[in-house]
Amino acid sequence: MTDPAAPSAVRIAGPWSHRDVAANGARFHIAELGDGPLVLLLHGFPQFWWTWRHQLTALAEAGYRAVAMDLRGVGGSDRTPRGYDPANLALDVTGVIRSLGEPDAALVGHDLGGYLAWTAAAMRPKLVRRLAVASMPHPRRWRAAMLRDARQTAANSYIWGFQRPWIPERQLTADEGALAGRLIRDWSGPRPPEDAAVDTYRRAMCIPSTAHCAIEPYRWLVRSLARPDGVQFYRRMKRPVRVPTLHLHGSLDPVTRTRSAAGSGEYVEAPYRWRLFDGLGHFPHEEDPAAFSAELINWLKDPEPDR
Repeated sequence: MTDPAAPSAVRIAGPWSHRDVAANGARFHIAELGDGPLVLLLHGFPQFWWTWRHQLTALAEAGYRAVAMDLRGVGGSDRTPRGYDPANLALDVTGVIRSLGEPDAALVGHDLGGYLAWTAAAMRPKLVRRLAVASMPHPRRWRAAMLRDARQTAANSYIWGFQRPWIPERQLTADEGALAGRLIRDWSGPRPPEDAAVDTYRRAMCIPSTAHCAIEPYRWLVRSLARPDGVQFYRRMKRPVRVPTLHLHGSLDPVTRTRSAAGSGEYVEAPYRWRLFDGLGHFPHEEDPAAFSAELINWLKDPEPDR
């Protein structure tokens, strides 16, 4: 369950408000700001809701109800012993939409959050109004790249390292979360986050049990590649996404190759827009928040997004 030390590390003050909502058998911390149609923001690894601080304010100013949630096991959300497969994590996301009293949401996901956004849009299409994904291919595209592209496999070497028991958790929390900070810097382009921002992520990673819970989804992704539950999941992901989709990517992303992400539109039977940010790395929403937010908001406001 949520550690008592979590609030001081992750409930960071700002124009937003913090609260917890119940969904899918767990409790999730959210930060929210603004009124209007719901835009739900899903963070990736090794971060938490705060990665969306710039977009929360930009979306609220643009007339949206912006909500950034902490995924299961991270930030201020519950750290449950099980439930870290993508299907269940996607049900966390759709459950939060329902708990917020909204009929649907525009989902915006980065990295692992993007993987879950793709999944939620396929599994619960009535709850997803629009889909925006950054730095993550469609799940079936990700699987194909991991199995067939040696360069993508090498770029995801950290995921293979996560398959060891206990050692990755100790590495992530050693020296006050130094590895988490180093990954964020290494994966960024020429404009990495400031030291204060990196320190914030390091502190959040050191909340007890966070490192283990943050790694568990990646253990499932690899171990399930040849297991029946994984085969069944990827078969379910053949179901096309039928909502307008915006796919955002940094040209210098060292974690997810552009070649791996491009082509995900084949799984979208709706308007699909691909946007490549020149000179940005794995965290475009933090490396150039103004450009990212403008692209996202213009697309959200476009009544007829192009294919």
